[in-house]
Amino acid sequence: MKKHPNSVWNLMNELNSKQGITEVIINSPEKIFIEKGGRFFFLNVKLTKEDIAEFCQDLASLNRKKLDIENPILNGNMEDGSRINIVLEPFSHGCPAVTIRKYLKHITSFDNDTSIFGLDDKWVHFIRVLIQARCNLVVSGGTGVGKTTFLNLLLQEIPQTQRVITIEDTKELSANLLNWVSLETSAGNSLHQTIITIRDLVKNSLRMRPDRIVIGEVRGDEIFDLLQAMNTGHDGSFTTIHANAPAECTSRIENLFLMAGYEMPVKVVREQISSALDFIIQLGRDRDGKRVVTHFTEISNMEGDKILLQDIGKHVNGSLMATGLVPKRMGDLIKFGLEKDFFL
Repeated sequence: MKKHPNSVWNLMNELNSKQGITEVIINSPEKIFIEKGGRFFFLNVKLTKEDIAEFCQDLASLNRKKLDIENPILNGNMEDGSRINIVLEPFSHGCPAVTIRKYLKHITSFDNDTSIFGLDDKWVHFIRVLIQARCNLVVSGGTGVGKTTFLNLLLQEIPQTQRVITIEDTKELSANLLNWVSLETSAGNSLHQTIITIRDLVKNSLRMRPDRIVIGEVRGDEIFDLLQAMNTGHDGSFTTIHANAPAECTSRIENLFLMAGYEMPVKVVREQISSALDFIIQLGRDRDGKRVVTHFTEISNMEGDKILLQDIGKHVNGSLMATGLVPKRMGDLIKFGLEKDFFL
């Protein structure tokens, strides 16, 4: 992008040559941090405020967005796919606040790393069966546990014969698929003022003849349309949600549904959730800070007005173990290659 990188670009080029960095944070010219292995490390580096400001404007130009006192927050991407967030002064005191979520381009499929997210071959096989059986999946987790990375891994397992529509606020998903369309929201930019929301794109995607719909993250009323799509022929769709446990995941989905303003009894909302979703894949970190799958949880049924969840896989003492419970869809999973004694 720049012929003569300033001190910030020089730092970014240096960090790009190092593996394992998941976050770069600039709080001030003298307070720069990286995240690696789930821990923050202070860098003994000094930048200039002018170079940080120039770096921010470079990124605004790259994303074709305005970044000024009237538009002080920028969400976008770097050229390598890394996600950026910028908050300008005076809303960030003393210096623009820059957060960069690194795009881990060396992670392209489950085959690249036999222990990615703490998964051995057995559980990778299980995930592939879930995708082949066209189960509707929610990847749940807190901040920085790798939800988008995991969603990218799932995308690589979809058969080439299927048409996939991905929908995101900021483009981070990538699929090695022939019949793939990537849609991105718009909050207006330097070229136009058109506002397109996630929900607008979900509604439109239903007219694009998708086999599967993949939403980068559900945060609002688009959850209604996604659940409807899952319930009406778009099996095998995926999304992520910010939640720290499987039970919190379903509660969060319910709250998003109700906050959207739909006047439905809570029991009806829960029935919509339980009929649309099949499995929650919960992500977290182990004691060493490594990103792992902590739970495979099936949304099994309703009991009265409650959604029943059952953990069929759980991270215990450093490894993911089968709990012995058998999914209600076991018959379908066996048809797609799961062994009858998988959970024993």
